Amino acid sequence: MITILSGTNRPGSNTRKIAGVIESIYQKASVPCRLLDLAELPPEIFSAASYGEKPASFAPFAEAVTTARGLVVVTPEYNGGMPGVLKYFIDMLPFPESFEARPVCFVGLAAGMWGALRPVEQLQQIFGYRNAFIFPERVFIPGVQNHLSAEGTLKNAEIFERLRSQAKAFTVFTDRLAPRVG
Repeated sequence: MITILSGTNRPGSNTRKIAGVIESIYQKASVPCRLLDLAELPPEIFSAASYGEKPASFAPFAEAVTTARGLVVVTPEYNGGMPGVLKYFIDMLPFPESFEARPVCFVGLAAGMWGALRPVEQLQQIFGYRNAFIFPERVFIPGVQNHLSAEGTLKNAEIFERLRSQAKAFTVFTDRLAPRVG
């Protein structure tokens, strides 16, 4: 199962819309997938006590990562970096099994012209440190607000094709690495 992580907790975000587009691409290719939306994180995970003992309500989020055949991280750019909630989520996951030898790929989106290049590079460092298998084909979506309809569909065929191509290649990547992941 591929887990698609919508990397912000902002309600109605463009990140969630793009994650939904990616989910539909995998579904149309008959690749088992699930969408993990950080906007649905249980509020109790933000208690300082969660560093010591995770609340039971967080278990489905951790399981969606630790049982994933591959992880697609969709991140926006907030102030030149990844959203704080995304880093916090990563920090709350079990160590080392969450990312050890797990295939991970990235999609970045931003209102600006670089399409979240900085946060994706930051995330590649973090996931590299955690010994994940980094998929090299990244997709960046600059000016994301110009490419989405009000309903959240992607209007740009070229970007859709890049996402589709990434999904197809990432599926092959995860299949090749399957014996090493849970």
